[in-house]
Amino acid sequence: MATAQDRLTTVISTKGQVILPKAIRDLRHWPAGTRLTVESTSEGVLLKPEPAFAPATVEAVFGSLAFEGRAKSIDEMDAAVAAEAARRARD
Repeated sequence: MATAQDRLTTVISTKGQVILPKAIRDLRHWPAGTRLTVESTSEGVLLKPEPAFAPATVEAVFGSLAFEGRAKSIDEMDAAVAAEAARRARD
């Protein structure tokens, strides 16, 4: 729980804008232009940075990186794994 010394105050402007104290912005690494989501909670308001990318499922992105060429056989994949293991063992 925050102590009285940890609590910072700010004021809502006539436009409804709130300036986050610099100490909070620095602590959270929120430079100017950071997009935040605002959630109303039972205790007040929660601010969270928006994710850099929209949520996605494997199904939604499957196949987005098309491979051109023939599929590798199991023997070719096994050989490639063995070759990489040997290379890593040398390094």
